[in-house]
Amino acid sequence: MTDLHQSTTRGARRRAARAALAFMVLLQGCSTADKVSDALMGTGPVPGQQGYVTGFLGGVVADEPRAVLAGREMLSAGGTAADAAAAVALTLAVTLPSRAGLGGGGACIAYFPDQKSPNQGVPEAVMFTPRAPAASGANADRPAAVPMMARGIFLLHARYGSLPFEGMLASAEQLARFGVPTSRALAKDLALVSGPLLADPGARSVFSQNGTVLTEGQALRQSDLGGTLAQLRVSGVGDMYQGSLARRIEQASSVIGGPVQLSDLRSALPKLTPVLSRDFHNDKVAFLPPPADGGLAAEAAFDVLANNPTDMAAASAHALAVVARYRAGGVTPAEALATNDAPPAAVVYPASTGFVTMDRDGNTVACALTMDNLFGTGRIMPGLGILAAASPSAVSPPLLSAGLVWNDNIKAFRAAASGSGQDGAPLAVAAALMDTLKTKRPMSAPVPEPGRANVIACGEYLPRENGSCGWANDPRGYGLAMGAN
Repeated sequence: MTDLHQSTTRGARRRAARAALAFMVLLQGCSTADKVSDALMGTGPVPGQQGYVTGFLGGVVADEPRAVLAGREMLSAGGTAADAAAAVALTLAVTLPSRAGLGGGGACIAYFPDQKSPNQGVPEAVMFTPRAPAASGANADRPAAVPMMARGIFLLHARYGSLPFEGMLASAEQLARFGVPTSRALAKDLALVSGPLLADPGARSVFSQNGTVLTEGQALRQSDLGGTLAQLRVSGVGDMYQGSLARRIEQASSVIGGPVQLSDLRSALPKLTPVLSRDFHNDKVAFLPPPADGGLAAEAAFDVLANNPTDMAAASAHALAVVARYRAGGVTPAEALATNDAPPAAVVYPASTGFVTMDRDGNTVACALTMDNLFGTGRIMPGLGILAAASPSAVSPPLLSAGLVWNDNIKAFRAAASGSGQDGAPLAVAAALMDTLKTKRPMSAPVPEPGRANVIACGEYLPRENGSCGWANDPRGYGLAMGAN
């Protein structure tokens, strides 16, 4: 009787599995059936393993190649655009610490077309821009920002991700512990500031070899940063803001002359806010909102290009005038956009980096990250490996710029761009979006100097026609664009 009962149970399970498989065939077609069959029979990758998704994956574009590979691995494993974005950001903290890191911050636009998504198919901004400590103290000879990136990326992932966040931390941890070849992008940044940077003992131990700054291809090892990433993986991101790791940051930041208090860390909360948006023909265009006011400047540039797509000089001038008016205070973003003032005298805006991720369903994330200065304060927190970002009380905030185009009627993605290049970042985003709206291609021509752009575009929208999708990184940069059709 026992054997008969076990046989019957096994048969019932097989019938249930076949029924589930047949149901998914009816819903989603043969390619999905093959994938589900593999998973049921144990013959193929499971969700979370590379190769789980075959065929069209989506795309990833960023300023540093290893970060792009990390994002693509998430898409291949069945992750969403938010999973890919988290992997890119955490990897950039290791491979491009000149422009992104745990000590810095940034802002992202997330668009998930499904009306059942957390924001019902409307883009929203995840804001984690660097902020100044409440009180720098007498020893702040080089004021540091309150670290924001870990919490910001965690919020993005918690809202829109599907794969375990710990796995992304583990991947970044391994890169930090065992080292990666110095990329061309990082080598260029190192060459620009090698003198001041190597004056800090912590930075010198990481970014030099035999007293000489690292060059392209040389091993970049960050064992202390690997340990910090491991603690985040084991204890959770909250430990960096209200646990033992937070107390270590309080002590270490004081040692490097940029004290950050426990109270600063506890109150360092990212925010979800509406994007800036405007209509363009049948589509809508979203931009990062203040305090990432590079998005406001990008909208101002886009307004000019919407009337005259070739007048880049006027678009740039209007963008810089609008952001100067907004930063002067006393006006709303809409009022600032209406300004006709001339742009201010030259302002030195800090460096940033950007990236875009898109999954096979048209879910998309476009981000801009910064250290509020190239390599932030230039000082590494002892024992933690965290490069401190510069406080916005000591430098002009960067023009963090990103934008996205979607169609609200059919709930579908069309294009997204991130920009960098200091005062050229807003125009880079506006020009890249306008170009793809005209050509249905990602960046058919480079954006104006000194801007740089990363672009993903689906000329016939996604989810609809994945064959119309493409991705492009700026040909003058050292990044990578990768996907699969």
